[in-house]
Amino acid sequence: MMVTPTGYTGVSRKSHLVFDACFESGNLGRVDCISEFEFDLFIRPDTCNPRFRVWFNFTVENVQETQRVIFNIVNFSKTKSLYRDGMSPVVKSTSRPKWQRLPAKNVYYYRCPDHRRNYVMSFAFCFDREDDVYQFAYCYPYTYTRLQHYLDSLERRNLDYLQREQLGLSVQQRRLDLLTITSPEKQKKLVVLTARVHPGESPASFICQGVIDFLVSQHPVAVILRDHVIFKIVPMLNPDGVYLGNYRCSLMGFDLNRHWQEPSPWVHPTLHAVKQLIVQLSQDAVSPNLQPASKICITHFIQ
Repeated sequence: MMVTPTGYTGVSRKSHLVFDACFESGNLGRVDCISEFEFDLFIRPDTCNPRFRVWFNFTVENVQETQRVIFNIVNFSKTKSLYRDGMSPVVKSTSRPKWQRLPAKNVYYYRCPDHRRNYVMSFAFCFDREDDVYQFAYCYPYTYTRLQHYLDSLERRNLDYLQREQLGLSVQQRRLDLLTITSPEKQKKLVVLTARVHPGESPASFICQGVIDFLVSQHPVAVILRDHVIFKIVPMLNPDGVYLGNYRCSLMGFDLNRHWQEPSPWVHPTLHAVKQLIVQLSQDAVSPNLQPASKICITHFIQ
């Protein structure tokens, strides 16, 4: 979407910003041009659930060198936010592909009387390269595709203590992966690790990947852990929500973390599959090497 100043009818030119969120994990709903230098940005709500409006991830191009702007993200659904405690959005560009946090001095989080006293996050930015495409996000994105590339690379290593399997499929037929990490001997305790039940908790994926990297390494502690523990890891519980750029919900608008009691195989298929796995493990029906059910530990990574 190209955004031009109010009343402008001529040919588009440099500095008429082009916004885009039509990519994996992208999210931006609407942009209003307040002035040549200021833009109000509206977050698209989670799919099928207007209650949650937090995650954003979009690109900007057609910029002019040294062009200065203020972006106001005006429709957050949460009053309590890490932006109140010094967190700032992240940015990268085509010539500088490493994510960086915006300087805290350029970021403001406040109640705004012009937007029904909703909380608004404003940040100032100066574009310095005309040919670059700039990408802004709520936090460091970690997409479903990135996870699949990572798991594919792990699988290609043919480690005898690592097994990858498809535990199930999401509503949109995306993989629900299960990793088993253990050495094939001895009676062991069991640890179940999961992550990304909420799509906006992207730091959890980085933590989970770090844990996996350590557990498959040759570090002496990792070797001991593999000898004494069976690790069952589900690195992305909500692949549809992650892919769609939601903050908290699945494709059908459900906060999956509220449906563990009776997950539906049709509406919450990933949750249902993981719960069935845990029930099966607790009944000591998966591995002859498994110690009694009282030795099972279940952990979920959050942001």
